[in-house]
Amino acid sequence: MKFLRIFVNTLGFMSRLAPARVVPEEELCKSMLTMPLIGLVLGVVLALPWKLGLLAGKPWIQAWLLVIFNAWITRGLHYDGLTDIFDAITAHTSRERFWEVVKDSRCGAFGVLALIFFIAGQLILFHALLDAGRYAAIGFVFVFGRFGCVSFGYFAKHLSRPGLGKLLMDGATFNGSLLALLFTAVVGFYCLPSWSLLLCFVFLTLTHLPLYRLAERVGGANGDFLGAGIMLAELSAMLAVVVLL
Repeated sequence: MKFLRIFVNTLGFMSRLAPARVVPEEELCKSMLTMPLIGLVLGVVLALPWKLGLLAGKPWIQAWLLVIFNAWITRGLHYDGLTDIFDAITAHTSRERFWEVVKDSRCGAFGVLALIFFIAGQLILFHALLDAGRYAAIGFVFVFGRFGCVSFGYFAKHLSRPGLGKLLMDGATFNGSLLALLFTAVVGFYCLPSWSLLLCFVFLTLTHLPLYRLAERVGGANGDFLGAGIMLAELSAMLAVVVLL
């Protein structure tokens, strides 16, 4: 029952698929345990309509709606992290200036550009997957994205700054991260060809390593880094499948 409560709490925090609620810090810290499972639920919800034939034969419209549904269901939470990080990179003249920009609720030009490029990439890659009928792969994208949150949180835990992000990263234990890896690998085994699954992890390393190096240079990582990590992990999974179609 405790795991179920943590799962529902995390689902409400990460999406609109459960009621949002105030979560005690000790339970929020354990949210990382359920992240890939949250991704599986999101993946099923977002991929199933197209698998059932909604707007069949119109992959561009399907892809466009998929991008919109994804942003709406997740409340754009991870998009915000991505734009904050890209805005702050351009002002990275000092650590203090970096974190000043990250905490600024306004979105600058580089954050907008990053968002445009990323959403355009989502649209193009989802179209390719839908056109090829790779519905299971679409579902897996969201599992892999949440695994990206766990893996980045585990490796960057020693860099965490006080706040919500730290609570999540503190929950990325070795055993929990290993379970997340195994869960993701098993789901990926059923959703993707073996070479595509392997390439997912290669691309994840290539996208997360610069993010980790950035965290080292600016002396910390927070929830925005976790959000950017999710977005980059999703992009990694989509690219890994599309390049081997």
